[in-house]
Amino acid sequence: MKISKKIFYLFIMTVLPMTATAQSLTQFVDPRIGSGDHGHVFVGANVPFGMVNAGPTQIESGWDWCSGYHESGTKIVGFAQTHLSGTGCSDLGDIAIMPSIKRLKLSREGLATPFSHEKEEVRPGYYSIVLPETGIRTEITATQRTAMYRITFPEGAQQHLYVDLENGVDDELLSGRLQQIDPYTYVGYRVSHGWAYMQHCYFVMRLNQKSRIQKQSTENSKRGEGAAPIYHLQLTSSNEPLLVNIALSPVSEANAIANLKDEVFKGSNVKDFNTVCADADAAWNRELGRIQATFQNDRDRTIFYTAMYHFMVAPQTWDDANGDYRGADNRVYRAMKPVTAPKGSPVGSSNFLTTLSLWDTYRAAAPLSTIILPEMMPAIATTYLRIFREQGKLPVWHLMSQETNCMVGCPAVPILADLLLKGFVKDSLDAMKAMTSSLLMDERGLDDMKKYGYVANDHHGESVSRTLEYMLADWAAVQAGKAYLKNHTDDKLSKTIKFLDNRSHSYPALYDKRVGFMRAKNSDGTFESLEGFNPNHQTRPFTEGNPWQYLWLVPHDVEGLMQMLGGREIAVKRLDSLFLADSKLNENAQPDITGLIGQYAHGNEPSHHIAYLYALMGQPRKTAKIVHQIQNELYTDQPAGLCGNEDVGQMSAWYILSALGFYQVAPCGGDYVLGSPLIKEATIHVGDGKTFTVRTHGLSDKAFYIKKAVLNGKPLQRQAIDKPKRGEEGALILKHEDLVRGGTLDIYMTK
Repeated sequence: MKISKKIFYLFIMTVLPMTATAQSLTQFVDPRIGSGDHGHVFVGANVPFGMVNAGPTQIESGWDWCSGYHESGTKIVGFAQTHLSGTGCSDLGDIAIMPSIKRLKLSREGLATPFSHEKEEVRPGYYSIVLPETGIRTEITATQRTAMYRITFPEGAQQHLYVDLENGVDDELLSGRLQQIDPYTYVGYRVSHGWAYMQHCYFVMRLNQKSRIQKQSTENSKRGEGAAPIYHLQLTSSNEPLLVNIALSPVSEANAIANLKDEVFKGSNVKDFNTVCADADAAWNRELGRIQATFQNDRDRTIFYTAMYHFMVAPQTWDDANGDYRGADNRVYRAMKPVTAPKGSPVGSSNFLTTLSLWDTYRAAAPLSTIILPEMMPAIATTYLRIFREQGKLPVWHLMSQETNCMVGCPAVPILADLLLKGFVKDSLDAMKAMTSSLLMDERGLDDMKKYGYVANDHHGESVSRTLEYMLADWAAVQAGKAYLKNHTDDKLSKTIKFLDNRSHSYPALYDKRVGFMRAKNSDGTFESLEGFNPNHQTRPFTEGNPWQYLWLVPHDVEGLMQMLGGREIAVKRLDSLFLADSKLNENAQPDITGLIGQYAHGNEPSHHIAYLYALMGQPRKTAKIVHQIQNELYTDQPAGLCGNEDVGQMSAWYILSALGFYQVAPCGGDYVLGSPLIKEATIHVGDGKTFTVRTHGLSDKAFYIKKAVLNGKPLQRQAIDKPKRGEEGALILKHEDLVRGGTLDIYMTK
């Protein structure tokens, strides 16, 4: 979008617990980044952490259409109100509409219309496309729970609108309906089965023109009587654009109507399209303004603020304006009072959230959130504990009130432990019970963890990955437990913490000295056969990775990892070999293993902390070198600008933190290891009106190594190294408590 248009919106920007941004930051966002290659990002209109992701769904399907959209797509089948962003699985695409100037066949192929990027415009909070075959311009903007469309038909053309409940993104319609309640208003629902097993989506649709249902498809044999997937609405001809408001609810049609009234038709204050669009732009500016940064070039700035945008698509609001929500047990929970967000926060402390891609996001997106979204953290903790009460365990990968059980480990534990240690959990005892209970269950290989101390390969697939993920979660629960027990006496919890502490450090049991890698172990204590072993190959014991990457998945005990490998010097050489190894993979390797530097795979999350291990091993310049290479080679400002799935904000969060100059390696606790900053200067708004400023001195394309860092006028001390050798230095560590207290970190760069 042109700068002149953006400046127009500045006057509506409200103040966060920070000063308003001096310029519009949405102009630096390009939502197309990640829409090509395997980025899988959402392209359309939304607001930060909103329920609605409204945009085009393409006719193509498959792995690169997990969000329903890919840069290479050729036809649009409709504009749906829900889409995923950056996931490795497909779903959603609920409640699609399709305008037309002629009658269409009531099928997916019949609705499909060619499109071109030439007349497509997308920016935060706004999407527009002119379909070349019909000349119809469809514009979309959004509020938290409502999508608003402005559809301009060619002058004199017939006007038709199709409502499609059948065709989601790789899911199956179980039941649905569209019912007209007055000449302008329709209500309905869609219940579907996909990645989310039993997803409920209720809606209200209000038009500014009179209409009626002309025809509906009758292919309902699979779904029983009453299911009518695709509807044709005959519109009253008008020279004015057609306005369509679609509000969603996970609970009921009545709540969808209430959401629409709350967000668009509140009393006599009816919001028009331009107002909603400006409000969405302002909302994005407020959130992007949580970090105000300057860069050496426009490219880095675009990548950074686009990363901020993608990072804030999820988690998503999944309750109604009155606070009602559908729980993890598929029951409706009625709120006693409406949810109100604190000033400057996109959600309230008791909002229920969804799209919890925790295996991905515990590594960087969750820690980043604790820094720049402190007002939102109570809602995260509350959501996790609600889910625990409703399904008997903490969430694994939660989507639209459904537990998908996707991915391995107990990834909610590191996040909840981090929130507890950083002071965001109101009821610490409830949190400790949720973490320990979830880690002591008998499902998903946890029974083996109790019996053997590892997941047995003859019992479960992905056994090495499961084991290592459980161990780092164990460690995180232990850190939270030790903090809790400083002020409380609880003998049972003390015993549990001791058990989990021992288990978290038992990873050497999987280390096979014969080959120097973590390997699968059977229930009888023997390793899997070495026949055909190749560390470049992904095999059954590993989740989206291979022995090269998983050797380093011990972020909670780097000292112990070095000892296991034979000492720090040998460990550094082994780490060198990771980045120098042949990048060839086996034919059966999953497509997630991308962004390769040697066998380091930045396109997938188990590798994300690895570059920072060098600093903890006494080689911070090697950390800087690899981090700088990743920043410059594996992130670009093009549609193929992500080297792997966005993974619901994790890929972007890695870039944001690394650009600021630091990264939390351990799963929780707030020790940020300094790496190689990209920013010239960044003001980070950390809550309560406080700011933390990072300034680099002498930064250039060649001077990307850190010489020293000064925190509030005092040199930041390097972490001690036992028996250092020439050229070795300790890691520079920034503490979370120092960061959120506010202040200034000056980083002096060198070649």
